Amino acid sequence: MSAIWLMDKGLNGVFKRWLYNQIWSSLKQNLIYIFIVLVTVFALCTVFSAYFYARHKRKKDIRFLSGAINSIMKSDDLVLPQQYYEIETQITKIKAISQRQQQLMETEMQRKNDLITYLAHDLKTPLASVIGYLSLLDEAQDMPAEQKTKYTGIALQKAYRLEDLINEFFEIIRFNLQTIVLNKSKINLIVMLQQMADEFYPMLAPQGKQVAVHVPDDLIVIGDADKLARVFNNILKNAIAYSYDNSVIDINADRQDERVVLTFTNHGDPIPPHKLETIFEKFYRLDSSRATNTGGAGLGLAIAKEIVTAHGGTIAAESGGEQTLFTVTLPYHS
Repeated sequence: MSAIWLMDKGLNGVFKRWLYNQIWSSLKQNLIYIFIVLVTVFALCTVFSAYFYARHKRKKDIRFLSGAINSIMKSDDLVLPQQYYEIETQITKIKAISQRQQQLMETEMQRKNDLITYLAHDLKTPLASVIGYLSLLDEAQDMPAEQKTKYTGIALQKAYRLEDLINEFFEIIRFNLQTIVLNKSKINLIVMLQQMADEFYPMLAPQGKQVAVHVPDDLIVIGDADKLARVFNNILKNAIAYSYDNSVIDINADRQDERVVLTFTNHGDPIPPHKLETIFEKFYRLDSSRATNTGGAGLGLAIAKEIVTAHGGTIAAESGGEQTLFTVTLPYHS
């Protein structure tokens, strides 16, 4: 080392400068490259480690939450850790909604099955009457004309009842299968409602009932005429079935701002409040006794609601005292 120092001293530092320029400068540059490579490798290792850790943790969390959701949906005993409080709250809400929908579906299915059972049983009565009276007419060829006319009339009445029950079967089947498609046109309400009131005259007259239509002559709505006629028909049929004898059913309609409001008012025993909330549900019958003169599949008002909703309107019912009021609102198109 002393010899190198002496030689460099004798050469005025030339050797030292050469050593610095040739070896140290090169070594320093390589060290920088090596440092950059090491930092890059470390950064990449950190990124990949973080990625795989996050992926592993996410899978673990998903498995945990999946198991927790299944447990919560099956039982109310499981409580998630505090950090999952919001998730637990949402899962609980979803569970409540799911249970409510399941209950509604089961209730609706039970109603539907009950109605099919009732209707199948009810079919036997008018059918037996038709067969019985026709058999009497066939066997007693010399039956007096007056008695023959009476038996023929009864058989025809029972046959009509049988037809109504068969139609109710088809209503039950069609209700969940059909999609409401609207073919809209201009409808003069007073013409439609007055014609409907006239068609119900044979049903009204024996009970001394009347329908009074109070609608402006120029009141026009845009909608599907056939389907809206079905709505008004179902409401009016319900009003007739549950109104007092010798009473008047009032139908009113008028424009209110951008809506057309129709009301159907009948006088009869009021509908209990708890039943008002369900009369627009499918397969619900107001008359639980299923009297043959008012019995139906419980679809009329449910179908009316579906049609009115498809038109962008609303339907509601209120009852108090001895009066029941059905209100239908429809958009007004100028």
